[in-house]
Amino acid sequence: MYKTVVIDYSPKADDMALKIEEKANEMQQEGYELITMSITGSAKAILVFKK
Repeated sequence: MYKTVVIDYSPKADDMALKIEEKANEMQQEGYELITMSITGSAKAILVFKK
C-alpha cells in the first residue's frame, strides 16, 4: 500500500528538511517507509510512503 503526503509551502531548506524528517518519523511509527520524494517549484514537497 502506498500513501502520498504533501508538505506545505516552506521556502527555506532547513525548515523543509525538518518538516520532511518529522513526517517521515511520524509515518514510520504507522508502519510506512519513505521511498521517494520530490520538491516542487512552489516550495512544497511530495513524499511517497510504502507500507
